[in-house]
Amino acid sequence: MDWHEWHGDYDVPGSSLARRLEVVQGQVRSALDGCPPGPLQVVSMCAGEGRDLLEVLPKHPRRDDVRARLVELDPRSTAIAEETARSTGLTQVEVVEGDAALTDNYAGMVPADVVLVCGVFGNISDEDIERTIDTCRALSKSGGTTIWTRHRGEPDLVPTICDWFEERGFERLYLSPPDAGFGVGAHRFTDPPQPLTPGQSMFTFASQR
Repeated sequence: MDWHEWHGDYDVPGSSLARRLEVVQGQVRSALDGCPPGPLQVVSMCAGEGRDLLEVLPKHPRRDDVRARLVELDPRSTAIAEETARSTGLTQVEVVEGDAALTDNYAGMVPADVVLVCGVFGNISDEDIERTIDTCRALSKSGGTTIWTRHRGEPDLVPTICDWFEERGFERLYLSPPDAGFGVGAHRFTDPPQPLTPGQSMFTFASQR
């Protein structure tokens, strides 16, 4: 998969990816709006070019409160994310070129106030989705928000993903309607965070985002 070319669909007005991005960014704004006063931490796995966060943060009133780590394996995407962060003065945003599946890449930044798992669940096995959701209990603070995406093609796993989150101490804040053509969800973690297990791999990428 050429991920750099894949990201081009974000720039096509009305495309499914462009509409999904708009919804994800709206949930990012809402999550930041709802965070308590003081320093905030955000982590994004398989962050791509960082559009989910980097197109929201520059104009958000909490921008200076946020420390963020974006983890992405594709070097062209990380270069774009780094340039976007620099050009918008987001010096507190760290872009890591590395395997987003590895828990070690989040050490020191979790538990976080906002966890982005966008473009992940459509590319990994059901077993790995469940493992990743389980790990989100270590990535998220109590009261933190995890924002995630999944396509709604067959099989439509979105309802099951909601169940998996909710079985693990997350409450549903938002779910895009079935006819949107994509799935975007936001869940708030209500339990105490779990310890992050070092050296763990959450998933193996298999197909498309």
